[in-house]
Amino acid sequence: MIDHVLGRPSVQFRKIQVFSVVSFWSLYLLRGNHHGPPILRRLSAYLSKRLTSWQTVVITLLYLYICRNFAKLFGLESPEPLANLYSRSYFRATWITTALDAGFWTAMKIRRKWIRDLASIIFTAHYLIAAEQADEKVRKVRGMLTVDHLRVSWNKTTTPYLSFITRLMRPKLTRYPPRAIRIPRPAESSYKEPVNAWLYFDGPLSSLKNHTKVILDFPGGGYVAMTPRHHDDKLMAWSGKTGLPVLSLDYRKAPEYPYPYALNECYDVYHTLVVTRGRCIGLAGQTAPRIILTGDSAGGNFATGVVLMILQSTDTDPQRLHGQESLPVPEGLILIYPSLDMNIGNWMTDDRMALIQDQRTRKTNRDVLRRKSEDYYRLTPETPQPSDDEAEETMSPQRAIADVNPTNASEKSDTPMEPPTKNEAAATVAHHTASLVSSKPRVLKTRLAVSSMISYFNDRILTPEMMRAMIILYVGPHNRPDFSTDYLLSPLLAPEALLAHFPKTFFLTGERDPLVDDTVIFAGRLRQAKHNLFVQKKELSLLRMKDEFDERDHVEVTLIPGISHGFLQFVGIFPEAWKHLFRCSTWIEEVFDASDGTDSPQLTRRSSPTHAAGQDGRHHHRAPTESSGDEESPLMMSSLNANGHAPKPVRRGRGKRVRHQDGERRRNRSMVSLASEDDLLGRRMKGLTGGLMGLTSGTQTP
Repeated sequence: MIDHVLGRPSVQFRKIQVFSVVSFWSLYLLRGNHHGPPILRRLSAYLSKRLTSWQTVVITLLYLYICRNFAKLFGLESPEPLANLYSRSYFRATWITTALDAGFWTAMKIRRKWIRDLASIIFTAHYLIAAEQADEKVRKVRGMLTVDHLRVSWNKTTTPYLSFITRLMRPKLTRYPPRAIRIPRPAESSYKEPVNAWLYFDGPLSSLKNHTKVILDFPGGGYVAMTPRHHDDKLMAWSGKTGLPVLSLDYRKAPEYPYPYALNECYDVYHTLVVTRGRCIGLAGQTAPRIILTGDSAGGNFATGVVLMILQSTDTDPQRLHGQESLPVPEGLILIYPSLDMNIGNWMTDDRMALIQDQRTRKTNRDVLRRKSEDYYRLTPETPQPSDDEAEETMSPQRAIADVNPTNASEKSDTPMEPPTKNEAAATVAHHTASLVSSKPRVLKTRLAVSSMISYFNDRILTPEMMRAMIILYVGPHNRPDFSTDYLLSPLLAPEALLAHFPKTFFLTGERDPLVDDTVIFAGRLRQAKHNLFVQKKELSLLRMKDEFDERDHVEVTLIPGISHGFLQFVGIFPEAWKHLFRCSTWIEEVFDASDGTDSPQLTRRSSPTHAAGQDGRHHHRAPTESSGDEESPLMMSSLNANGHAPKPVRRGRGKRVRHQDGERRRNRSMVSLASEDDLLGRRMKGLTGGLMGLTSGTQTP
């Protein structure tokens, strides 16, 4: 209490306060009267004759326990926000992961590794018992996250003790361990360093020559942590179930390698696989391999971005050099709780809500829609709530006119919507006026819908603080992307012209995931783009008139009730995740079985991507150094490539180029520039990234 009265609580002051209290009473017990102060001596002497030492200790501990749970006993405690949010098994798993995070964060400052690893397990055991203290510890750390905290939390499964326990709990999936390999860059790449990867294959390397199908996986990790070895359960399950080689990339992580370095690595590996016809991983190389892209969380962003880069490179460009070829689109795409939108918002826009409320996906998105409609009624419990049927239906313009003029409703229901006449408008106003003065309670409806990132802000796995930290670290302090248009950073913004040519895409995520809106909105955009392309082909007589559009040929979405993010990362403590892993294996087999009847994909002529360079052989996406209003913006920042030099002339949009001076590392100055120490944007980015990267002096683990 004292530090709060002083107005500035601090860890240092609390240490002094606790040390003072302990020192005072320790000295009094040692030097003072054994029966306490004068006022309490008589009571102490009386109780010492009635109670034994054992009874005194038990009564004291029981009293402390009652004091700690006083609010629970008398019903004064706030309800547990996650009690009804998660399923029982998932909540149990998050209890263990929270204790692990708290234990590893407590021990992360210990220097000797073997002592740190052992202390992490000991502290975790303590936090499994003291669950409230674990929640408090995790809450404090997440309030002042650094990249070290993120990596300690997410990389802990490869520590010796946890790795041993995980191997014991994992069923026998494969006979052969994963192999570390290096994938060379293609000749057109701007980078020359090979890409590290792990090959999961249940068989000898000599038998790889018999395979023409590859699963290319981009593992998640918040863009800053985790390697394929942290996804052993998933990758071994796919390799053992399908019998196919699974290539998982150990791409370089932010903040050391910010956007778009990792995305370019993923694209380069796909390019090398196709150009070498799989020889880079041991395939025979007689035909181009069939490839399925998979990705979870941040890896889902990379997988989608690679498909977009491939599709945007298929446009014809007369300036390209002869002899270069385009890359075939992957056979399929599997996205597991993907991160597809970097522009975090609080409210759902009308166009995005329309994608979620699409009549064809009502059954799939029923719980998502119900959650969005209940936000208002949770705040106002006394408000009459709609029935299940009323809550699910959407009021259309035709329905509104039908309520006013039911005699003409049947005639207008099958005809295109006509603008309301003056009489109909007047009738509508009269109808609403009468309803307001009516004494009969009416159901209140609201179009406001909160995004899932805000609805599940107290998620135990992925919190807004963590998402904020990941985005800042991934973008980096020297990039200035346009979050409203850069669809390689936020694939949710991809143009419909590219989405219409996506391969069949499978989505798997939890309904309580803060990123679930990314899944349902992107799936809705894919359905919309595919349907519009289908209609266009029909109008051009490229399809038969009797053909019908089946969205299951293009998009499949699985929303798992009662669970949140990252459930495939801890299948040892969440056994239900195994069936979802094997479901993904079934999807992989279905995609390859459907493509077995077609010919091997042939390479066609390739043109440069929209964000690629001209004829200098570079084909990567470059992080934009300006926003969309480059000419009006007074402050610009330049980005550097992997070699520390300014990038070559870059093509932006259609025919527009931005040239950097002399290829040197320079910062573009505004016409009215500030001194470096007065650069407000630079100071702001330094403040944001400095704490996350542990550069400030006050960054410590609570």
